[in-house]
Amino acid sequence: MQYLKAGSKTEIKFYLNGELVKGMAEPRRLLVDFLRHDLGLTGTHVGCEHGVCGACTIRINGKATRSCLLYAVQMSGKTIETAESLGSDDKLNSLQLAFQKHHALQCGFCTPGILMSLTQLIEEEPDADEERIKDILTGHLCRCTGYENIISAALEVLEKKEGKESA
Repeated sequence: MQYLKAGSKTEIKFYLNGELVKGMAEPRRLLVDFLRHDLGLTGTHVGCEHGVCGACTIRINGKATRSCLLYAVQMSGKTIETAESLGSDDKLNSLQLAFQKHHALQCGFCTPGILMSLTQLIEEEPDADEERIKDILTGHLCRCTGYENIISAALEVLEKKEGKESA
């Protein structure tokens, strides 16, 4: 059996927000820390570090996942999307615009994780209703908004996607 020395690093390669990323990570380096500290993508927030609050939610191979529960070395060959993939300061996507319109964020700490989970919902379940949105939001702790404006924003995007928007 071969043991790794403390401080030894493993090479990892994965797609991050559409671009191939190569890096070195210690085997015990959490993915959330690798994204934030090694790659400088601070849109992924660190909250509880136990997978409960949802602040660190990203998408791995299209599925919303808690990045505080995974190691960076587990990402080799995977496709990762962070909140930075959704839009830019000058060109927000439809969900971000709906959040802005409905005042669906206040402090913003939970927002990136919620956006990632709702993005998956909107892509996979375009006919989702308010109850389904609430179900998704049970995996996210937000202390500021009371969730109603978040639900309104998600419903608006789903309605536009289905063409149900009233004239």
